[in-house]
Order: sequence, then C-alpha cells, then structure tokens
Amino acid sequence: MNKKMIEGFQIASISLIWVLFTGIAIWVFNLIKVSLELHDAPDASIAISIVAILVFFVLASVLTYVFFGLRKGRNEDPETGKS
Repeated sequence: MNKKMIEGFQIASISLIWVLFTGIAIWVFNLIKVSLELHDAPDASIAISIVAILVFFVLASVLTYVFFGLRKGRNEDPETGKS
C-alpha cells in the first residue's frame, strides 16, 4: 500500500474515534436531560453517565496519544533507510 494511503487511514481512524466519543457524550447528556424531565433517579443516572463519559474520553485520549507517539517515534523506514 502507498504510504499516503496508510496515513489517510490512520487519520480517518483517529477522527472516527473522536466522532464516536462526541456522539456518545451527546447521547449521554440527552439521557440525563430526559431522566431529569421524567423525575427519574437522578443520582444513579448522573453517576453512571459521568463514569461512561470519562471512560470513553480516556479511551479516545489514550488511542490518540499512542497514534501521535508512534508517528513521532517513526524516524526511518527499515527497508529503505529513508525517513
């Protein structure tokens, strides 16, 4: 595969991770809003929502950190010896 094509797939995957996180966060905030409107148990809804948002945020952040860390550590191509 072409190097630019692989780079495009990598950037697309990082973008999709953040789109997924943003969508889940918006969905969870809507669930909290509906829970409060219906006078549901707000303590449980808010606690579960906060944990879920934090878990997805940490996962997206770690994957992004690893992605950019691997790109930063890439010095040269082992086959050609060029960067």
